[in-house]
Amino acid sequence: MMPQHPTPRVCSHCDGFPVVHITTGTTAPDGQRRTLPATCPACKGTGTRTVPAALARAGK
Repeated sequence: MMPQHPTPRVCSHCDGFPVVHITTGTTAPDGQRRTLPATCPACKGTGTRTVPAALARAGK
């Protein structure tokens, strides 16, 4: 029996960690480090990848 909603595949580019924060090396006046968010360009920040329709039909 096929599942109604197949589990989404984890993005192979970010391994399921779609958004990370990179430190800029500077600190705010209160002592906290300043960071910049970086999202995975492959999955656009979702952490999962969709299976192309042609591969889904082929059963891969």
